[in-house]
Amino acid sequence: MEKILVVDDHHLIISGTLNMLQNQYPDIQVFIAKTAEDTLYEMEKIQKANSPFDLIILDLSIPEKTGMMANIDTGIKLIKNLLSKYPHQNLMVQSSYAKALVRIKYEIDEHQGGFVIADKGLSEQDVLNRVNLGLQGATHTKDIKNGLELKPEWLEVLSMAFDEGLQDKVIAEKMHLHERTVRAYWTKIQDALHIYPEDCKQGGKNMRIQTEIRAREEGLID
Repeated sequence: MEKILVVDDHHLIISGTLNMLQNQYPDIQVFIAKTAEDTLYEMEKIQKANSPFDLIILDLSIPEKTGMMANIDTGIKLIKNLLSKYPHQNLMVQSSYAKALVRIKYEIDEHQGGFVIADKGLSEQDVLNRVNLGLQGATHTKDIKNGLELKPEWLEVLSMAFDEGLQDKVIAEKMHLHERTVRAYWTKIQDALHIYPEDCKQGGKNMRIQTEIRAREEGLID
């Protein structure tokens, strides 16, 4: 009997996923978690029983705790936590924000269990095909194979600048770096995103604004 943990905070999505799974796998045992906190609790409980989940299907936009707002960053942190604590766990991310997984691409590539991505816009049959791949421990991550290679510290700079609204001086202090190092990171980030001074100058565009736009388009920040 396969055991699957479904992580989502939308009742309709949970109901639809349950129906789809039970029609395909009549003997399946499905567990539900609606927050990151609940997910980690279910993981600890199932591990103590020495009967791990065959697959975890989770959305990216989830709340950390009951009563809190859902956001992508919480889902990213949860997945990173699961990849670290449970290196052989099969995971399937079913989300409309799959691009955001590029932030933890290195951790995903290093994961020893299955890791499958399914956009919520896929047909039911395509989703079931991805579920089957996940249960087999396969990898299917072409939705984030966009060629971007950004180091973790570059992503940290993006997050502090555009999510927290911090200036370079404060970012440098928080990262324990010299301010010119942070400025160097910006040039690396902009090169990776194909944003160059000459192009912005000709179009009368601000480089930082263009960097933020491109970073959001690529899922690097929410």
